[in-house]
Amino acid sequence: MMCTGTSGCGKSTIIQLLERFYDVTSGGIFLDGIDIRQLNLQCVRAHFGFVSQEPILFDLTIAENIAYGLESVSMKDIINAASKANIHQFIDQLPQGYETKVGLKGSFLSGGEKQRIAIARVLIRRSKVLLLDEATSAMDSHNEQLVQEALEQAHTEDSSRTSLITAHRLSTIRSCDLICVL
Repeated sequence: MMCTGTSGCGKSTIIQLLERFYDVTSGGIFLDGIDIRQLNLQCVRAHFGFVSQEPILFDLTIAENIAYGLESVSMKDIINAASKANIHQFIDQLPQGYETKVGLKGSFLSGGEKQRIAIARVLIRRSKVLLLDEATSAMDSHNEQLVQEALEQAHTEDSSRTSLITAHRLSTIRSCDLICVL
């Protein structure tokens, strides 16, 4: 599903409500007919993979950022996720490769590089629900297309996976089954 609309219309708010960064004050949000407030917060978040316009990276290596929060992740899985997110070739050219530190908040990387690492982090988790909030906004059109194709492939590999995407670019809309204009 794709949500689009003008700046400030509530696209990001919808994703924040789904992640339960805060709860609705009236009405409700339901997942499979169950009020989201009745579900365990950690359980809900464990099923979501979230990438924002300004992804959060830690002052760790690229490999550690991709595998962050997971135990026993193989280098093969990290490279596979990075390849799908179209960041492997860039990483491979760095002198320290996947062991390169990204700096505080990913300060040594461009916006598009940070977004692709964050997308690799989501892909390695195989989340059931992908929440992508302007997740490709800092990428050039070529990289955005490659990442979109990887996300489509991830959906093909697991047809039960759901994606909620917010974006302004029309190119992001092309593969969506449902479009919501706010």
